[in-house]
Amino acid sequence: MKSGWNVIVIGGGHAGIEAAWAAAKFGRAAMLVGNPATIGRMPCNPSVGGPGKSQLVFELQALGGLMPTLADQTAIHTRVLNASKGPAVQSLRVQNERDLYASVAQDALLAVPELDVLRGEAADLESDGQGGWWVITTDGRRFWARSVVIAAGTFMRGITWYGRQSRHEGRQGEPPSRFLSEALQRAGHGLKRFKTGTPPRVRADSVNFAGLDIIPADVPARSFTGTPGPHAESSPTWQTHTTPQTHALVQENIGFSAMYAGDIDATGARYCPSIEDKIMRFAHHDRHLLFVEPEGLQTSEVYLQGFSSSLPPELQDQLVRTLPGFEKAVIQRYAYAVEYDVVDSTQLSMNLESRLLPGIYTAGQLNGTSGYEEAAIQGLVAGTAAARRAADLPELTFSRADGYLGVLLDDLMLKGCDEPFRMMTSRVEHRLLVRQDNADERQTPRGHELGLVGVERLAQVQAKYARVAAGIEALTRTKLDGKPADTWLKRPEVQLSELLERGVTLPDLSREEQEAVAIRVKYAGYIDRARRQLDAEAKAGQLSLRDVDFGAVPSLSLEGREKLLRFRPDTIEQATRVNGVRHADISALLVHLKQRSGQERIQA
Repeated sequence: MKSGWNVIVIGGGHAGIEAAWAAAKFGRAAMLVGNPATIGRMPCNPSVGGPGKSQLVFELQALGGLMPTLADQTAIHTRVLNASKGPAVQSLRVQNERDLYASVAQDALLAVPELDVLRGEAADLESDGQGGWWVITTDGRRFWARSVVIAAGTFMRGITWYGRQSRHEGRQGEPPSRFLSEALQRAGHGLKRFKTGTPPRVRADSVNFAGLDIIPADVPARSFTGTPGPHAESSPTWQTHTTPQTHALVQENIGFSAMYAGDIDATGARYCPSIEDKIMRFAHHDRHLLFVEPEGLQTSEVYLQGFSSSLPPELQDQLVRTLPGFEKAVIQRYAYAVEYDVVDSTQLSMNLESRLLPGIYTAGQLNGTSGYEEAAIQGLVAGTAAARRAADLPELTFSRADGYLGVLLDDLMLKGCDEPFRMMTSRVEHRLLVRQDNADERQTPRGHELGLVGVERLAQVQAKYARVAAGIEALTRTKLDGKPADTWLKRPEVQLSELLERGVTLPDLSREEQEAVAIRVKYAGYIDRARRQLDAEAKAGQLSLRDVDFGAVPSLSLEGREKLLRFRPDTIEQATRVNGVRHADISALLVHLKQRSGQERIQA
């Protein structure tokens, strides 16, 4: 056993996987502490992507992350959502073989020579007084590292609820993380209680699929990496819906819900409510749409997306059988709610390092987010930052203008979250500029700069966009009925395929490259306008606030001054995103900076 590591990662969920994967790329020792048998487990829906989330996965792919490869290799159904809408909101969603995903993730990590995987439960953190940390396990073992990433998911003081019955566990019978919360609290970290849940799993052979609406997979299959897996077109998914009988049963038995009975005081996800929440809060709806999704080609279960619940098992049996196609359904695993500790993300730096415990990083649902994708991208950031700290390299930084990753970090650190945070396209102001289709162009150079992406991959991306530029140039040179072909393509009703059928010739481009050409030509005016607006905002937003005494700035509101003193944003851009800082406060800061600049010129 080694005497020390560069980085120790606590937890083997999606955040822990990416943190360990990234940290090991720096050529020095890293270690993951957890249960090797549960690495990569998908306790909720075995799927990756969707609106606001696929953009994170494409950025993760561009930055050298592992999740995109795992998702593509184990895909059984792929579909582009919002395909009829503009490219800014189109999102890939991939349904995965649940057990295979975990198996491939475990194989990938165990094959990394620079990474050790240790079975154990981390119980405490102890500073060595020189910038390093000891991780102490429940059985008394001590492991030293320069940096530590905590990616404990929903396990910290986790409690699951089936109706009004509870037990201490992190998920599906796994033991909770019992002691790390205390270690963080001792340092002054404020902890909150959040709640999430999962639907029941139903035996596939007990479902009448003939009565369900089919959602076929896209053909040809799509992918995050450019290489769809061998079974990506293998399975459809289906739709069903609640009925008046479902609603009546919930309303009559709502007192058996742990949430409604007051047993749980944790905050749940507003954007992913339980079925009882949907029925009670939206009583004017007579049905709610549900998605029936397989957990794999070889597994015997289907997943009822949209039917999360904390109602008792016997009631879940009755409820599920009120759904069309599920009249004889047999539940194989019951739905449950889980409550757990999360840190106050405003106590973290923009690279997910604790402001109170330098060298300790947190990532994933521990930071208050919801979803595999949000967890994974945080894991990559924390693992990279921890490894760079250990190697005495400069800190990494991502800005809001960089893409969905920057928005996620910015919102978490400057706004915090009072409920599980879910990434959505609506959170991104300039989403036309940071689409999923151009994530590699935006983020791969950054990944190379950070040490996550090799020169060969960088060259491939650069060559791809050189071909895209050549394709656009070919359109501008080619005349069709007396007009340049790119002029025709800008018309909403004209598609690139039609121009090709009419004799327009392009260089040899892949399907993705042809799509990139079409997007850039068709939306050129909108993209240029968005870029000009972003440049104007960036110019003002880059003004530094690092040496500003917020207590001395006149005309600030009391709340604005208090929040600025608390969060100490580095720039005007960051200040605009601090909750409680008003437009008038930003104006006061700009006036203050202008007056100070004038005084400095006079003194000079």
